[in-house]
Parts: sequence; structure tokens; C-alpha cells
Amino acid sequence: MREFIKKRKGKAKSLLATQIRISYLVLLLPNIVFMLYAFYNLWLINERYQDMLNSVVVASEFSLDFKEDFDYETYLLIVGNVTPDRSRIPSLLADARGVVEGLDKYTDTEDNRQRLSRALKYLNNLEGYIEKIKSNLENGNRYEKNMLIWENDVQIVTSLLQETINEYIYFENKQIQSAQAANREIYLNTAKISLAIFCFILVAIIAVSIVGPLWITRPIEEQVTREQKQLRKAEFELLQAQINPHFLYNTLDAIVWSAEAGNQKQVVKMVGSLSDFFRSSLNKGKEIVSIRDELQHVRSYLEIQQIRYQDILSYEIDVPESLFEYAIPKITIQPVVENALYHGIKNKRGGGKITVSGIDEGETMLIRVTDDGMGMNEDRLKEVTEGLKDSNLDSKAIYGLYNVNERIRLGFGEEYGINIESDYGKGSIVTIRLPKILTTIVEK
Repeated sequence: MREFIKKRKGKAKSLLATQIRISYLVLLLPNIVFMLYAFYNLWLINERYQDMLNSVVVASEFSLDFKEDFDYETYLLIVGNVTPDRSRIPSLLADARGVVEGLDKYTDTEDNRQRLSRALKYLNNLEGYIEKIKSNLENGNRYEKNMLIWENDVQIVTSLLQETINEYIYFENKQIQSAQAANREIYLNTAKISLAIFCFILVAIIAVSIVGPLWITRPIEEQVTREQKQLRKAEFELLQAQINPHFLYNTLDAIVWSAEAGNQKQVVKMVGSLSDFFRSSLNKGKEIVSIRDELQHVRSYLEIQQIRYQDILSYEIDVPESLFEYAIPKITIQPVVENALYHGIKNKRGGGKITVSGIDEGETMLIRVTDDGMGMNEDRLKEVTEGLKDSNLDSKAIYGLYNVNERIRLGFGEEYGINIESDYGKGSIVTIRLPKILTTIVEK
């Protein structure tokens, strides 16, 4: 009898253990399926984002100064300042062709493939024009024919080529935005599946229903958040890296004119300021710099612009030295100053003044850019203020301000960023709010 009872107890324990194992398996199986589904989707998202980002990065390697450089090198070849064997034209064409051909493996849309095809045709046309120019030079230096080729063919095709690459980058960025919308739907579906699993587990075991979904969903949500921030950060760094080619071209043009006019001191000053400007822009790849370095970057920019617009522009930088060692994202103040110059001072007759000042508020600091330019009416001010928070804005006029504001908010928090005040006909005040964090702490 005792043996029978022991056997019954043993069978009961065995059955209970089996039921527990089956229950665990039933509960675990949906979790495994869901995790495989989620990780598979995350893998697809990562691969897609990587391809799109690689495409934009490779396209950005196309020289922003290609048109100016190629047109200038062709002109030098025509007038005889350089010989064909010492011209930079072959290397410019080879670099451009390498970038265009390298984009083919990342492009998956028919429209952008057609743009790449057009870009290759433009490069082939440019090679043909250069061969014609060389042939004319060998057959009697037909200057007038070469100048016609340069004006009517080369300059037009380089413009079309530059415009095609810019369109490619624009539509790749639009693809990234579309992919984000699709990803949001994937995340929504993932949340629905999580809810279904939660309900299933709730019916089975209440305890597991509390722990299980949290254990599953929290790492996924954290990973998704990190990836979204990394993507946005990459986009902003890309925009930051695209230095305005018109500014560089106009500055070099001003240097050339000053040199031809014999104004040696002005040439030296502009070259020094331009060198300081780009040195500060690169700054050994650092994303965070000190207020001191950022002000030097702004000062170099204003020195260059004051020489170019000496009849309409004056400036003053009045930031207390007590703020110099605190941290600020690189290239934060200069886009605000540039906006004040081009949309404030230049639109007002008689010129004006730009003032950069600093205010210590204890735990925070304010960098204020004030101009007495044209200012904005209430409707335009409202449009700009709303545009600072809109990632899909179309107005290029405030892209610089939007980029600055987003980098500050992503880096330091929602309570920091840009505030704009403006009075039409009197000027504008742009205030940059930042936390007081020493640069040495950020570096560590």
C-alpha cells in the first residue's frame, strides 16, 4: 500500500512537473516567436537605414565646389595658364565619376538610378568638351572657339551635373523620411503583437503577464529610441558638414579682386580669417567646443563678411570671459549670425549692426545675436518659430536655425534651444539657451 501511494505521489509530481514545463513552453513559444519577429524587423530596419545613410554619405563626397573648380580649371587651360598634362581636370572628372559609380550599389529607386545615369552622361560630355578644347589648342589655339565651348557647353553641363547630384541627395533624404513613417507603422504593429501576448499571458498566469511583456518590450523600445536618435544625429551632422560653397567662392573671389587691386593687407587678413574659419569648423572632429573657440569661429566669419560688405555691416562681440570655457555644440552661433546678415542686414537699406552677447544665468547661459536689420512681421515670425520644430519644413531660409535648435535639444534636452523675437523694420533678437557645462567635463 505504501509503495502504491509513493508511486501515485511520484506520478502526480511527474505530471505536475510536465504540466509546468508545458505551461512554460506554451508561454515561452509566443515570446520566442515575437522576439524573432521583432529582431528580424529591427535587422531589416538597420539594413535599410544603413543603405540609405551610406548612399547620402557617398553622395556628399561629391565635391560641393566641383562646378567652380572645373569651370576655373577649364578656363585656365583655355587661356594657357596650365598645360593639359598639368591640369587638374582629369583628377576632377575621375573623382566625380568614382562617386557617381559608387552610388549605384546603394540606390534602389528607378528615379535616382536615372539621375545617376544622367550624371554619367554629363561627365562623358565634359570629357568630350575637354578633348575638343585640347584639339583646338593643338591646331592653332582657337581661343574664341574654346571660349564658346566653355561658356555654352562646359558651364551649362557642370551646372546640370551639380543640380543632378543635389537632387539625388534631396530624394535620398526624402526616402529616409518615408522609411521613418513605415518604421513607425512597424513599431505600431509590434506594439499590437505585444498587447496580444500580454493578454494571452494574463489569462494564463497573472504574474508572468506583468513581468513578461516588460522584459520583452523595454529593450526593444530602448534600442529603437537609440537608433532613431542616431539617425537624426547623422542627418544633422551631414547638414553641418555641407559648408556653403557660395560663401567660399565669394570669399575667394573677393581675395582675388583685392590681390589684383594691390591691397596686400586686406588679402592677408581675409586669407587668415578664412583659414581660422575652416580650422574652427573642423576642430579635429570635435562635436562640442568651448564658447571661446565658437566665438573665434564667428569672429573669423564676420571679419570676412565685413570686408565684403564693409559699407553695410558692422559688428560687436561682447561675451563675458567667465563663459569662455563652457561647452557649446560646434557651429551653433555662426548660422544664427549668417541668418541675421542675409535676412536682416542685407534686406535693409543703409546697412546695420550685428551684436553677439552673452548672459550668465547661474545654471544656464544665454548667447544672444541681435541685429537692427529688416526684422519680421508677426506672420513670418510665427512661421519661423513653428518651423524650428517641424522636421519636414520646406523653407531653406531657416534650415540653419532648425539644425542648430535640433542639435541643442537632442544634446542637452527639450528645455534648451533657440528663441526668436523680431520687430518688423527694427530688427531681430535670437537667443540661444544652453546649460553651463565645462568643456573639460564633456571631453572626459
